[in-house]
Amino acid sequence: MGLMDGKVALVFGVANKNSIAWGITKKLHDEGATVLLSYAGEMLEKRVFPLAEEIGCTFVEQADVTDDAQLDRVFELVKEKYGRIDTLVHCVAFANREDLGGRFVDVSRDGFKMALDISAYSLIAMAKRAEPLMTEGGSIMSLTYYASEKVMPKYHVMAIAKAALETITKYLANDLGPKGIRVNAISAGPIKTLAAAGVPGFRLMLKYSEKASPLRKLVTQEEVGDLALFLASNMSASITGEVIHIDAGYNILGMTLTDEDRAAIND
Repeated sequence: MGLMDGKVALVFGVANKNSIAWGITKKLHDEGATVLLSYAGEMLEKRVFPLAEEIGCTFVEQADVTDDAQLDRVFELVKEKYGRIDTLVHCVAFANREDLGGRFVDVSRDGFKMALDISAYSLIAMAKRAEPLMTEGGSIMSLTYYASEKVMPKYHVMAIAKAALETITKYLANDLGPKGIRVNAISAGPIKTLAAAGVPGFRLMLKYSEKASPLRKLVTQEEVGDLALFLASNMSASITGEVIHIDAGYNILGMTLTDEDRAAIND
C-alpha cells in the first residue's frame, strides 16, 4: 500500500522532466495518488503530455493562472471527473528576465505586478477554488526559495514574489485550518530546472551552494519529491503554515565559506 492510495492530487507547473513539479508528481504517483496536471502554455504541451502518459495521467489541462476563467474551468473539470482534491501543488513562478538582472532599483512596475500575480497571488486563487473540493481536509503546498529571506544575486523581483508567497502561506493556513486544510511551502536549494536557467549567475549559485552548504551537496529533484510526499500524507497531519527548508543546510549559515575559505582561516 502507498501513502497516497485513493488520494487525488492536482499539480500546477510541470514544465519538463527536470522540473521540481515533475519530481513531486512522480513521488505522489508512485505512492498511489491519482495525479492531475495543469501546465502554463502551448509551448510546454509537447513536453508535458509524454510525461503524463508515462504515469498514466489522463487529466492534463492548460491554464493561465492569471485568468480566473481558466482556473474556474480547470477546477470545474476536476469536480466533474473526480469530485474532490486531497492535495494541491503550486509550482508556478515567472518574472521577466530584465527584472532579474541588472540593479534591483530598476525593477519595472509592470514586471513587479506580473511576477507577484503569477508567482504569489495565484496561490490564493487556487486555494479559493480548491477549498470546496477538499471536503475531508487536505494539503496545499508551494515552492519558495531562500532569496525571500536573504539577498541573493540577481534574484530581484522574484525574491519579492517568494516573500509574498510565504506570507500568503501563513494566512491561508490560518484561514483554511478549521476545515482541516494544511498549507505549507517548500524552500528548496538551487536545482537545475528550466525556470532556474533564467536567473543570471545561476551556475555560480549552484556551484557555491554545493561547496558552502553544511552537507556539501546539492538538493535533488527526488529529495524535494520526498518532502512533498511527507507534506501531502497524514505523516504531516499537524504541520501547517510552515516554510520548510530542504537545501543541505545552506539556510543556517550566517557567513558562507567554502572549504578553501575555511583552510585560509585555519592557516
